Amino acid sequence: MDLTAVVQKKLATPERCLCCIQASLINPSNGSKSPRILAIVEREGDYGLFVHTTSRLPVLSSADLTVEKALPVTNDTRCQTPVALVSIKQGDPVPLTIMCSSDNLKLQIPNGPQLSAMLKDLKKGIDVYSQNAGFGLPSSFSWLDKYSKTQIDNNPFANDVFDPTKHMSEKTEPEVSDWPWGHIAKPVDNGATPMVHARTSPVWKPVGFEDSFSNLSVDSKSSASSSRELGSDMYSSIDSAIGHAKPEGPRESIVKLYMSKVEDQFTRLETVRLFCGTWNTNGQPPGDTDLSPWLAFDQYPPDIYAIGFQELDLSNQAFIFAESQREQEWFAAVRQGLHPQAAYKKLCLIRLVGMMLILFVKKELTHHIKKVKAEQVGTGLLGMMGNKGGVAVRFELFDTSFCIINSHLAAHMEEYERRNQDYRDINSRLQFRDLLGYDNPQSITDHERIFWLGDLNYRISGLDLERVKKECDAGNYSVLYEYDQLIQQRSLKNVFLDYEEAPIKFKPTYKYDTGTDSWDTSEKCRCPAWCDRVMWKGEHIENEAYRSHPILKTSDHKPVSAYFSVKVKKIDIELYRKTYEEMMKKLDRLENEFLPSVTLDKYEVKFENVLFIEPQAKTLQITNTGQVPVHFEFINKLKENSFCKPWLSVKPFSADILMGDSVTIDLEVYVNKDTAPTLNAGDDTIEDILVLHLEGGKDFFISVTGSYTPSCFGSSIESLVNMVDPIREIPTDTLISLEHIPTSPAGEKRKSFFGDNVEPLDIPKELYRLVDYIYKQGKEEEELFQQPGLHTEIQWIRDCLDTGTPDTMSGSVHSAAEALLMFLEALPEPVIPYDLYQPCLDSAIDFETCKKILLHMPPAHHNVFVYIMAFLRELLKYKQVNGVDVGILAPLFGGVVLRPPPEGSNKRAKSQEYSKRSQFVQHFLLNEYDCN
Repeated sequence: MDLTAVVQKKLATPERCLCCIQASLINPSNGSKSPRILAIVEREGDYGLFVHTTSRLPVLSSADLTVEKALPVTNDTRCQTPVALVSIKQGDPVPLTIMCSSDNLKLQIPNGPQLSAMLKDLKKGIDVYSQNAGFGLPSSFSWLDKYSKTQIDNNPFANDVFDPTKHMSEKTEPEVSDWPWGHIAKPVDNGATPMVHARTSPVWKPVGFEDSFSNLSVDSKSSASSSRELGSDMYSSIDSAIGHAKPEGPRESIVKLYMSKVEDQFTRLETVRLFCGTWNTNGQPPGDTDLSPWLAFDQYPPDIYAIGFQELDLSNQAFIFAESQREQEWFAAVRQGLHPQAAYKKLCLIRLVGMMLILFVKKELTHHIKKVKAEQVGTGLLGMMGNKGGVAVRFELFDTSFCIINSHLAAHMEEYERRNQDYRDINSRLQFRDLLGYDNPQSITDHERIFWLGDLNYRISGLDLERVKKECDAGNYSVLYEYDQLIQQRSLKNVFLDYEEAPIKFKPTYKYDTGTDSWDTSEKCRCPAWCDRVMWKGEHIENEAYRSHPILKTSDHKPVSAYFSVKVKKIDIELYRKTYEEMMKKLDRLENEFLPSVTLDKYEVKFENVLFIEPQAKTLQITNTGQVPVHFEFINKLKENSFCKPWLSVKPFSADILMGDSVTIDLEVYVNKDTAPTLNAGDDTIEDILVLHLEGGKDFFISVTGSYTPSCFGSSIESLVNMVDPIREIPTDTLISLEHIPTSPAGEKRKSFFGDNVEPLDIPKELYRLVDYIYKQGKEEEELFQQPGLHTEIQWIRDCLDTGTPDTMSGSVHSAAEALLMFLEALPEPVIPYDLYQPCLDSAIDFETCKKILLHMPPAHHNVFVYIMAFLRELLKYKQVNGVDVGILAPLFGGVVLRPPPEGSNKRAKSQEYSKRSQFVQHFLLNEYDCN
């Protein structure tokens, strides 16, 4: 029997049971389990979590159920899982902790659609409560009294985190890798700072009460609409305020879309002041530096601070996403330097190695901020090394969405193309995602007010050094504008399209002798440059000041700040009520008279000659040809966990279309290290069927086809050593057979796939070509294995290896170095096979034991490992020139030659494992290894 219908019979009018699920309640004292029926119940916009005991299973009637608890769903409600839902198979039990009011429920629930539905409704209840609170509209949970003694104060902020007497005795909640919705941690008074570190999704760690924003709607999955004009959730809190039932599901999103088209009828603009600051600290500690000449420079205190740092830590270990004590030191200095005429609360802190972004807001604005998310993108080698890249925070203030990005782009005078590439990577890859996958991810450009700050590293080029210094010292900055690389690249429309920057009327902020106002006198004698910039994009933004602060001399850069007046939208409830009622009448009439109807401009999408790491994009247009608004989404096929294969992306995957309007769907095929192995082996093909579901209408089926060109990237070591010819000269059937040949056992003579007359290679010829080129051309290259390559050059190297032509490689050594790491990372079975992963970790402390483990490796894998380690030891002989050392190479190559088995890849790897992988490789970098 339908559990939802059974629970509904126990409810009063107008209460609605949205979903039900059977669960096991775990006794924390002894681990025993007892059955429970959980239900999410909604009444006039308020949500409750009902816990029922049951007299029998399966439940057959409402008489079998007894309400044990009826708990209010508020913004204090939390949900924790030790791992992401996507990593748990359908039907397997999910360990779940739900903290609701004063109750902590430890549960086990089977993974599947019912659990996803429950979490979605629970998240929705949290969002509705938070949004109503943001408008000062208290929720009443008195209707729960008849089911349970549990009550909540009618004041939504009675238990707010901003009350300094609150939470002081609370215990720290265990840190989790992934929550079913926003990364929200319960506040505790331990003085810690919420942070986001690379290698994991952004996570706010527990924070002290005076800095915490956990009672705001801090959420990593706020709804995203195809409408770009508005933040998609701006109206959802209004519906209950004007006395209407809250629209549900697709109808709700259509209502939002309708209202966004006429927002000028019920919104007014208010002004807030925003301070954006950026400083490259060159790895220096703040010491006793007073930051108020930078942060409190203006007469009027800003409403919002966005403060970005770069090069917070320059230690070698920090290049591979390490912890850093500099974070707390600079955070404390910032807190002390804020404007003394206002009281501030920390909104968020996110750090990626040396890049840190901190947001503060005035206390009186805290209740008007919602939907806070943070994300990061590394643009270093393989997107793994975080010495370059960007961190970002998005939020909504009143009814306007903001996105603030802090970035550190590639260095060196001649590398403007790499800086352009870094910008494009951050702009395209930085996505604020819904972890449950219900909503479209939000990109940078999906926001109304965008501010981009940081060490963008563009230089002044084309002028003699002494001429630049002369013009700078004379204050003739306009003479230098045409030689500024950022101004040049923007004029060519290569970067920062549609962004604005205020006129620069201050000295270049780089490079100075540390502690002075003197230009660089080091051996390199860098040319002065405006590396540190602040850009913005969007309407109703007025720049009031743009300046540097040379009084601060801690670094070889000077800090920069920009002060803005920003207008934000605020809804007038009465005007909204009138517009809403008129719109609802029109929508009701249309829905009663017409069925949804759309046309597609194509039903088959073809991708030809798909190549490794070379994206191909196509579009599909959907037009609403009916007389009623339509909602569509791409849905999963039967027994599949995703609506498309992993090499395909579809954006947006759901949207609303008004009558006569069209939506363009972007489809992109991108084959990377994760998908190349199955395509090379013939276990997958570029073929898929997309199911486009029209709410209230029919389904459409779209065929996606294409051809993939096999590559040595993603091929196994065993197959590559059996290929004497380049991979593109080998027939497809032979390639597939090669990928399925068994690995030669350790200690046995290797046999060739092509018979006894053909000897297999000792190592893949592609590996030899890469290593040989890097050694001969780059062993003395500065910052080797620390700078990323250019995408176009890596693609050229791929073609060179796959075709065997030309005979001599060329191009940047940095591109070849990244291609080498990419080649090793894409191996289906890593250099050190999966079955030896744990033994390697267990023996990492002792070199002699490590050597013995290598004896169990297949011959070809053993040869590759020995060859790579010998190559790296040779590079270390030139470390005084190329800048590499064991602290860089060991964690970098430990991460690609010694990888955890796939079944553990979705779990957050422990820092101890990273350390042991690095330690294992380090032995072979510091010691000669006799493979005999």
